[in-house]
This record gives sequence, C-alpha cells and structure tokens, in this order.
Amino acid sequence: MVLALPQYDDEPGVHIVVDQVCKRFGDFYALKNVDMTIHRGHIAVIIGGSGAGKTTLLKILIGLDKPTSGHVLVDGTDIAPMGERALNEVRQKFGMVFQYSALLDSMNVMENVAFPLREHTKLRDKEIRQRVKDKLAILKLEGTENRFPSQLSGGMRKRVGLARALMLEPEVLMYDEPTSGLDPISSRMVDDLILETRDRFGVTSVVISHDMAGALRIADSITLLDKGQVVAGGTPRQIVDSSHEMVRRFLDSSGIAAERLVSHS
Repeated sequence: MVLALPQYDDEPGVHIVVDQVCKRFGDFYALKNVDMTIHRGHIAVIIGGSGAGKTTLLKILIGLDKPTSGHVLVDGTDIAPMGERALNEVRQKFGMVFQYSALLDSMNVMENVAFPLREHTKLRDKEIRQRVKDKLAILKLEGTENRFPSQLSGGMRKRVGLARALMLEPEVLMYDEPTSGLDPISSRMVDDLILETRDRFGVTSVVISHDMAGALRIADSITLLDKGQVVAGGTPRQIVDSSHEMVRRFLDSSGIAAERLVSHS
C-alpha cells in the first residue's frame, strides 16, 4: 500500500492541551500520565486497539467524565475542575459524530439534523429548516430531508450525522471510530469527508480510530495509546519513522511499508 503523507507549512495556535491526565478505577489505570497537544484547525487522530483508553480519553476531552488527576485545557481554560453548568457552556464548542451515526429512527433527516437547534436555540421553525437545508446541500444530501435513517446508505447516514454535529457551529468535531465496519472504499470516502469538513468549516478535529492507514492519510498529528499510556506521538512522518514495536505492529497490520510511503509535494 502506498500512502501520501500530508504536509503542512503553518503552525496554528494551540486549541486543546491534555496534561498528565490519569483516570483510575480502583487500582486500574484506564489512562496514565497522558500528554497531548492539539492545534487549532488540525486533525488529531487518537489510535489504539481495544481497551487502549481511547473512549475514556474522548469522554474526558468533552467533559463527560473527569480525570482522576491532570488537566484538560480548552482555549487555555482547564475544564477538569469545572462544575456542570460551566461544562455545558464548554460542550457547546464541541460536535460529536458517533460511530454508528446515532440517528433517531423515528425521525426523518430534516428532524434529525434540526434536533440540536430545537433543543439549544430559540430560532423559528422557518429559520431552522433553512439552516438544515443549507447544511444538507453543503454535504451533498439535497433531497433526503424526508427520508428516514433506514432508507439511507451507511455513507449517507455518516453524512447526516455530520450535518447534525455541525448545526451548532462547533469549534471542535469529535469522531468516534468513523470508519468502523466500513469497506475500504467507504472508509476512504469518510476520510475524505473529514478532510473536506476541516477545510470548509475550519474546525479542529479529534478522531478516535484503530485504522492506521486512515490516520496517516488525514492526520496532522497521531497519538498511539496502549493500555492507557501514550506509546508514540507526532506527525504522520514521525510515526512512520518510529522504531517502537507497537507502531511497527500497527503499520504491519495495515499493510503499510514505511519505504513505500511518499509525501505530497
């Protein structure tokens, strides 16, 4: 497999910092001394196998769980000690794209995508419907407004889930295993969608994944977790050049040979 590694010349400001975060359940550490820096407008991929701590870290990043110790800074403010009211304000900055889209089966596309606006704003129905139509058009979902999730392909459901996540104009999009269960062609389409969304909306993106090939294709930075600890982190090129055994195993299992990787010119 030949992959083209992304190259970026600019270095935008820091958006999210994870500083020595631990999460302990009794004597078990789900996360231990995790450090990570995510720059504004970048795509940060957190990769690892089952039980690596990815989901726990995701919950802590969006304030759904608190670390046992350590700090999580969003725009320079530590959210770890915040109360629920303050956390709710921070969560408005985040949009979530769930692994299986998490669309409500009893609602059509229009109703699903409009749901965040109806819950969190006082906009009139006409304005809500127009905003939904505009977002659906951007994501090439025109004409799907009256369809139900069961009438959509897997790829279309992913895009509807993304449209819903974008409705409150978040600064950060969180993707939970977006390519899980998809064939290689569909996985590539989702990867392209993540890139296009970043480029069009300027959002910071955090992607939870087990797919090293996809991570190398889209990421500005990759953090590899194993048993709750960071075992490797850096740019795609730095990951590819790493001699760490866990990195090599992920690369090998993805069918990626380091000598066959090339960079965009």
